[in-house]
Formats: sequence, C-alpha cells, structure tokens
Amino acid sequence: MATLNNRKWITYFAFVTPAVLFYLLIIFLPFMKAIVFSFQDWDGIAADIKWLGLDNYKRLFQDSAYFNSFIFTLKYVAVGMILVNIVGFLLALVLNMALKTKNVLRTVFFMPHVIGSLIIGFIWQFIFTQVFPQLGDITGWKLLTLNWLSQPDYAFWALIIVNVWHYAGYLMVIYLAALQGVPNDLLEAAGIDGATSLEKLWHVILPLVRPAVTVCIFLAISHGFKVFDLNFALTKGGPFGSTESLALHVYLDAFSKNEYTYGSAKAVVFFLVLASVTLVQVFVMKRKEVEM
Repeated sequence: MATLNNRKWITYFAFVTPAVLFYLLIIFLPFMKAIVFSFQDWDGIAADIKWLGLDNYKRLFQDSAYFNSFIFTLKYVAVGMILVNIVGFLLALVLNMALKTKNVLRTVFFMPHVIGSLIIGFIWQFIFTQVFPQLGDITGWKLLTLNWLSQPDYAFWALIIVNVWHYAGYLMVIYLAALQGVPNDLLEAAGIDGATSLEKLWHVILPLVRPAVTVCIFLAISHGFKVFDLNFALTKGGPFGSTESLALHVYLDAFSKNEYTYGSAKAVVFFLVLASVTLVQVFVMKRKEVEM
C-alpha cells in the first residue's frame, strides 16, 4: 500500500512540477521583479539602479495620459462586456435549437477565436480602410465611406465590433454547455402553465445558467482590461491616443520611452485595479447565485 501511495505521489509531482516551474519562471518571478522595479529608477541600459521609493507612484497620479487610457479602458470593458455576453448568449440560444446545421454553425462562430488577435487586427484594419469605403460607394451609405480608424468615436466602436466578433464565439461555447444542462421537464412544465418563450427564458433558463453568466462576465472583464495586441494592430492607440488601452499605454512607456520602472509602477496599479474589479464582480454574482 505504501509503495502504491508513493507511486501516486511521484506521478502527481511529475505532472504538476513542470506547470509550477513554468508559472514561477514566466509569471510569478517577473511579476515580483516588476513590483521591485516600481520603486526604482532604471532606463534598461545604465548599470546602476537608483531607489526612488514612492516617487513613481506619485508621478503616476499626475499623469493625464495614464488616466485617459484608464477611462478609455473602463469604457471599452463596460461596453464590450455587455455586448459580447449578449451576442454569445444569443448565439448559444440559436445553436441550442434543433437545427440540422448546428454543428457547422458552432465551428463557424467559434473559429474567429482561434485566430490570433494580432492577425485579426490587421485583417480588420484592411476591412475598415479598404472594404468599408468600397461598400459605401456601392450602397451610398455615408457611414461606410468614413475612415473609422482616424476618428476617435468611430475608432472606439471599431474596436468594440472586432472584439465582439472575436470573443463572442468563445463565450457562446460556455453558454451552450449551460443551456444544454437545463432540464427539459422544467421547460415543459412552464409551457403547460402557460409561460411564453420569453417568460421561460427570464424565469427558468436565465436563473439556471447564472453560474455560466458569472464566468462569462468575469472572462469578458478580464479580457477587456488586458486588451493589447488587438489594440496595437488595429489603431496603435490612435488617433491622438484616444483609443490607447492601459496595457498598450504601459507597453509604450516601458519599451518605447525606456521608462521601465515607471512602466512597472503603472503595471502594478493596473493589476490592483483589475484584481479588485474582478473580485468584486465574482463576489456579487456568487451572492446572487446563492440567493437564487
């Protein structure tokens, strides 16, 4: 028995150790180093590193560009989270019906998520700058003739459109799994009691898939806050920094201006904001699940 237990522990460590080492070397240690950097002054080239204490954080709270990126990111997260969840849930509802082509449609809707965000950004940049104007000339729609990426308001909605197109299919899979777990006898009983389709959706389906809603909202918020490659490829933060996300802003400070330690301070504050928002969201949603 002891030999069998030892073999189980050896097998356990054999599988877990590589993942733990990978996490420590690639994520945890660089994160701890970034925290240390945030209290220092270093341009990434000089041999000596000066200790600044809280000076980077004091400077951060006087940085208007950082707060503009913060406001844009909050707006992007709020709008994107709502739309991507609505679209993902509606797609899941459609695919949960008895459709002959539902397997093909699942693949089609999920496929955009498989493509890298950087590639998608360049593809949609071509669509917004080349395809839209041509469609505008053909249809006569002035909205399509505009250069969306050169105007702040339209550039924001361009990012939202691409984000929903790219990420809704992923949330669709989670919602679809939850919908398939809804007992048919409950829906049949509601129908016998005279409930309409909308009433079944609101009073039966939505309460039962609320755990999936919690997960999808969490994923959408986290994904929205961390947007970088799509933002970089599609707008590069323009025009005039109006669509510069927090992640892109930190990257530009650190690797374009060589302000590694100042960028580290911004990244630490960014992490604290993201962790706080997601923890509050999960706590509130979990309480509602318990109340249900």
